[in-house]
Amino acid sequence: MKPFLLQSVCKDYVWGGNRLRTFGKTSDADRIAESWELSCHPDGESRIASGEFAGLTLTAFLTQHPEALGANCRKADRFPVLIKLIDAQKNLSVQVHPGDAYALANEGEPGKTELWYIIDAAPGAEILYGVKEAMTQTEFRESIETGTITEKLRHIPVHPGEVYFIPAGTLHAIGAGCLVAEVQENSNTTYRVYDYGRGRALHIDKAMDVTTLRPIEAEVLSRPVCINGWRAQHLSDCDYFYVTLWEPETAAPAAWRVGEDTASFLHILVLDGSGTVQTADGERLLLEKGASLFIPAGAQKGRIAGNLRFIVTEMDQKQ
Repeated sequence: MKPFLLQSVCKDYVWGGNRLRTFGKTSDADRIAESWELSCHPDGESRIASGEFAGLTLTAFLTQHPEALGANCRKADRFPVLIKLIDAQKNLSVQVHPGDAYALANEGEPGKTELWYIIDAAPGAEILYGVKEAMTQTEFRESIETGTITEKLRHIPVHPGEVYFIPAGTLHAIGAGCLVAEVQENSNTTYRVYDYGRGRALHIDKAMDVTTLRPIEAEVLSRPVCINGWRAQHLSDCDYFYVTLWEPETAAPAAWRVGEDTASFLHILVLDGSGTVQTADGERLLLEKGASLFIPAGAQKGRIAGNLRFIVTEMDQKQ
C-alpha cells in the first residue's frame, strides 16, 4: 500500500469563521468552523482523495485492510483518534468531555481527551482551562445557574506554537480569535455548561457527573531536537495518541523518511508550507498547507521533501 491524501469534512457551527479556506477547505456554508481531517466517526467520515482507493471512506478502507492500522492498534475496538482544524471567530461554549467509562456507559462511544496546538491567535486571544480554585458540586451548579462560571475558570492568553493538553473532565473553551489543530479521542460527546446566550442545549447534570473541580496544571513540553535538518518536538505521549511537530531547522532539510513501519499508521497534517511525498516507485503527491496524509502501517517506502511544518500523529504500544 501507498500513502494517500484524505478529503476533510467541514462543519458549520455558530462560532466559526472562514480562515480554514486558506488551508484549502471548501464548503457551501457561510462558515467553516471545523474541518475533520482524520475521521472514522459516523458524524463525519474522511474520504480517500488519491490513489487506488480514492472515493472510499477511510472506514471502508480500514474494514478491507485492518492491517493498515498497525500492530499498536490491535487492542482497539474502533479507530482511535479524530483530528480537526478549528477556527474560532467567536467564543466556543464552556464545556467538558467525559472519560471513557462514563461515555461508553452513557453515550455508546469513548470519552474525549484532547490536545490543542495553537496555529494562530489574534491579539488578546485566550482559552479557558480548568478551574482557578477547587469547587464543590454545589458551588459548580450555582455558578452555572447564575452565569458566573467563566469567572471561576483560568483565563490563559495564548500565542502561536503553544500546546495545551485537555484531559477528559477538564472544563474548557477555545476563545475567539484562536486557530487550532486538535488531536482527540474518536468521540463527538460534549457537555455544554455555558453558551453565551446562544440558545443551544446545555448538559448540566451530565457535566456535574464528570467534571474535575480542582485545578490542573498544563503539561511541560519536551525540548525540540534537531534531526537531519528537521526540528522535532513531542507534543503529547498520552494513553490515546503520540503527537510530534516537525518543522525545518535548516533551509534545505533532508527528506523525511516514511513507510515500512508496521507498528502504527501515521497521519500528517500540514500546517504551513509546501512540498511532496514520493513513494519508492516514483509516485508523487503534492503536500500544501492543510493537506491531510494517511500513511498505512507497512506502507511502501517513501520520503517527504519541502519546506513544511506538520503534525504527525501515531499510536504507540499503550494502545
